[in-house]
Amino acid sequence: MARGGRTNVLMRAFRAMMPRDERFIERFCEHSKLIVPAAEAFRALMSGDGRLEQHVAEISRLEDAADQVAKETVLAIHRTFVTPFDRSQILDLISALDDTIDLMKDTGRRIVRYGVGFTPEMQGMADCVVRAAIELRDGMPLLGAINSSVERLNTMSVSVRRIEGEADELLDRGLRILFASDSSPGYKLTVEKVYDLVEAVVDRCEDVVDVIDGIVVEQV
Repeated sequence: MARGGRTNVLMRAFRAMMPRDERFIERFCEHSKLIVPAAEAFRALMSGDGRLEQHVAEISRLEDAADQVAKETVLAIHRTFVTPFDRSQILDLISALDDTIDLMKDTGRRIVRYGVGFTPEMQGMADCVVRAAIELRDGMPLLGAINSSVERLNTMSVSVRRIEGEADELLDRGLRILFASDSSPGYKLTVEKVYDLVEAVVDRCEDVVDVIDGIVVEQV
């Protein structure tokens, strides 16, 4: 066995013998559970029910709670001797999760500011956000037993990527319809910005599975 391989084996054995703070997984689960209702409020924001400010306020409330979980996680990284997996990966994962809900809040606020109507394509993309958030929430506990959950984690990753692809198709269709219309150039630019923001939220969900995929590769 090469020297690097022996070193990795020894490090894994050492880590396995040391006590761990398993609350990292709990924190990931707690954070992802906040993302789902935020995504549902995000979708409701685009329902046209006339309660834009209420939905944005709900997303902001959930984002504040998620921020607290993220801060606790970062502090725990510095206080814990042995972590479930690499510290940089823990930081990357909680940051990716937090970016998802942060962008929902920012997008919601800007949508209210722009005051544009919501298209079926936008609403479909918001549905994609909810579906991706549910996949992340349901998959997060699997990080507590990665070796026995590889197949299910891979399935989650594939599902989120498929949902992101559906959102891209809705984006393309929505933009084609928009630019084929006789709306003013300024209106088209504003609506395009909204489309881009909603797409970015779905992309943040895919960023989370990118981090999880890397964790799985390192741990298995």
